[in-house]
Amino acid sequence: MSEFRRILLDGYPCTVERRGEELVSGDGRVIAIDEAIHLPPVQPSKIICVHLNYASRTEEFMTKLPLAPTYFHKPITALNSHEAGIVRPDGCKWLNYEGEIVIVIGRTCRNISPEQAADYIMGYTVGNDYGLHDFRDTDAGSMLRVKGSDTLAPVGPGVVTDWDFRDKRIRTIVNGEVKQDSSTSEMEWDMHYLVADIARTITLEPGDLLFSGTPAFSRPVYPGDVVEVEVEGLGTLRNHIVTGPTPIRTDVGAQPTESEEVVSTALGGDWEFRGIRTPSKDLYPSLIEEK
Repeated sequence: MSEFRRILLDGYPCTVERRGEELVSGDGRVIAIDEAIHLPPVQPSKIICVHLNYASRTEEFMTKLPLAPTYFHKPITALNSHEAGIVRPDGCKWLNYEGEIVIVIGRTCRNISPEQAADYIMGYTVGNDYGLHDFRDTDAGSMLRVKGSDTLAPVGPGVVTDWDFRDKRIRTIVNGEVKQDSSTSEMEWDMHYLVADIARTITLEPGDLLFSGTPAFSRPVYPGDVVEVEVEGLGTLRNHIVTGPTPIRTDVGAQPTESEEVVSTALGGDWEFRGIRTPSKDLYPSLIEEK
């Protein structure tokens, strides 16, 4: 296995290889890992995420898996890196972590079988699929602002090649306390299946990222918290939560809400994928008053 990272080296983006506790550039420059300023390890053209994949997460929501995976899309502007801040916008309060393993595409991929998928995968990295559930009442169908707001797709610290994803432990740790603790053995659809499924209709390009799902116990985090996602053989992605410098504007668009669905989803309830939608008084005041 090899691990490659992208860092700022003398102020310039540079791909480096990890060798022990040092990072080495192609021209021989060396920097200690603890001194490096990390960038996202690749530059994707798209970030695709699967909704449900781990058995424990499915059980937590008291639902059943669909017959095949379902997905959503994070904008490229959500991309973030190891040791960077995760912004919870001022005016929002339901920001959840979701520790995940991320597939990194290595070459152009279209219309392949699961058995061929390994040939198109560069490697794997660690990700955290943060969700801003304050916007769930408006964006539950698309997940656009819930999962796609700026900074909510940190990945890293590096890409590990020739890593076997089978039976690997994944944990999420908040302020030193383990919150998620699972194994890839409870995934319904493995990495090769996910790549082949998406590539049936969407061309995957080198650097593209596929988030492969999270286990149970995604919960809210707060400004000042330190969140680590640790994957056996891939390392640890570490981020800290910060408050956005400006509040959510109130003169345009739907506002953050705190409906039963929002709270239930953030705290591990049974709303997701049931198709049940309780109208929010904050979002639809006239509808609630009429009823």
